[in-house]
Amino acid sequence: MLIVDALKALGNDRRLQILEWLKAPRAHFREQVDGDLVDDGVCGLLIAEKLGVSQPTLSEHMRILVQAELVIPKRIKQWTFYRRNEARISVLKARIAADV
Repeated sequence: MLIVDALKALGNDRRLQILEWLKAPRAHFREQVDGDLVDDGVCGLLIAEKLGVSQPTLSEHMRILVQAELVIPKRIKQWTFYRRNEARISVLKARIAADV
């Protein structure tokens, strides 16, 4: 993980909001037909709906978060589900703390 990619990903309010919601997906999203909110992640459609953006806009935000390894995508049927990559987020926090 490049720390620069992660910091760029975190430099956007909408992406920060998505990461915050994904901390407690059951508290922020309705149940979905396919996939468990915690184990499989949240469907991109639900995230786009809650964020109030189009699917292509959400896809770009999620591409950046995936590239920075802050979220993990999972395909179920034709949908992509996202959950936080807690291990990578912990590493990032430690690296930032070490540089301060």
